[in-house]
Amino acid sequence: MKSLFYFLLISTFGLTSFSCKSDDDKIDYDTISVVYDIKNHNFELVDGVYQIAKVFNTPLYNSDVVLIYKQIGNTNGAPIWQQIPITIHLTNGQEVDYNFDFSKFDFVIYAGGTFDLGGSGYIINQTFRAVVVPAAFGKSNDVDFSDYDSVISYFDIDDSTPIEL
Repeated sequence: MKSLFYFLLISTFGLTSFSCKSDDDKIDYDTISVVYDIKNHNFELVDGVYQIAKVFNTPLYNSDVVLIYKQIGNTNGAPIWQQIPITIHLTNGQEVDYNFDFSKFDFVIYAGGTFDLGGSGYIINQTFRAVVVPAAFGKSNDVDFSDYDSVISYFDIDDSTPIEL
């Protein structure tokens, strides 16, 4: 009888220890950081707003964040990326703005300005890069999210073959 009591006690302890919920569930271990390229796209005028809309191949986790960078030039053949939202101040006093929003299914990049962008080079043949990272890291002071290379390095992302959208 005594050995049966110990067996039941150990079994009960074992079952309850595996069914407990851990605080580790607050950390997103499922996210695999992904890089998407939006190369040489033209903005479309939709309801009076210039935009580029893209759908993810697979939905993101609710805990994922999308960072978007605009290619603003090249140096020695390497692209120069600047995080959006950004405002470009032109020499004539005009401004061009780029912004975006995202959901777990898609994202939209917007272009606007203090003048009609129709036919301008600011909405034609533009290149962007979207980077998906886990939001749990969003509060980290260890990475400068405005610096594309810092993000890629911090999350150890292979951006040599981005997914074309």
